[in-house]
Amino acid sequence: MAEVVVLESRERVLAGILFTAAAYFLFSAQDASIKLLVVGMTVWQIMFVRSITVLLACAAIGGKRLLADTIDSPIVKPMLVRSAFTLAAWLCYYNAARSLQLAELTTIYYAAPIIVTVLSVLILGETVPLLRWLAVLIGFVGVFIACDPTRLGLSAPVLLVLAAAVLWGIAVVLLRKTALQERTLIQLVLNNFYFLLFSAVPALLWWRMPDWRQLLLLASVGALGGVAQYVLFEGMKRAPVSIIAPFEYTSLVWAFALGYAIWGDVPRTEVFMGAALIVGAGLLIVGNEHFRRREQT
Repeated sequence: MAEVVVLESRERVLAGILFTAAAYFLFSAQDASIKLLVVGMTVWQIMFVRSITVLLACAAIGGKRLLADTIDSPIVKPMLVRSAFTLAAWLCYYNAARSLQLAELTTIYYAAPIIVTVLSVLILGETVPLLRWLAVLIGFVGVFIACDPTRLGLSAPVLLVLAAAVLWGIAVVLLRKTALQERTLIQLVLNNFYFLLFSAVPALLWWRMPDWRQLLLLASVGALGGVAQYVLFEGMKRAPVSIIAPFEYTSLVWAFALGYAIWGDVPRTEVFMGAALIVGAGLLIVGNEHFRRREQT
């Protein structure tokens, strides 16, 4: 019986890792779409349209019962706080996207996994083994080698991304606390409902009529963002934050790939070296989790 429980726990953690990795691929694709959009419209407008898209999809799936369950949910107030931090991170990150390359943007942002790991200890009381701390640091070194953010200086866009990293780190830890209390679809509804409320007035004040290309990008942002949020929430339910935090580094690999595909950015040798360290950090987490579970059997 104990072996079955341990096996189920291991499979649950690995599923959480897979969900999280998939989420960050989708978020990377969303980031590329938003970077194309912010040239011609405000972040508020993008957030407004994305929120409406996600809410309509949730309504189509859950119907009236979902609305009733959402209103009665115990996480209505906690989600307001979490959504406020996520909104602030969004505004900082995507306003910086106007001035930075996608690879630069992603690289600086990857102070976030270290922040998440630290906060998971301080707020959630999770125990983080030394090997897991090592994996987080290896991933950050990989990011540093790949882009060398010191070349960019402490410009306003750089400071905006650093602020986004801190705010997102807090939001992810709060996500872990609420993810265990409510089903994912309700979290999606609340998160995007608050985004809609926050963004409605400024979006309408600075509204710019999109052309057909921008409409397609806005639709893709809504679809990618909605699915990414869903699988991220599912991943958070299955594994501790400190385990899945390093897998956020996989976004860097996707950022460079999308940067090349869309803008023709050619990665340097250091990029591949950094990517190898990032992948190695993720494999170290998976291997450590596997052997730790085996020792408990």
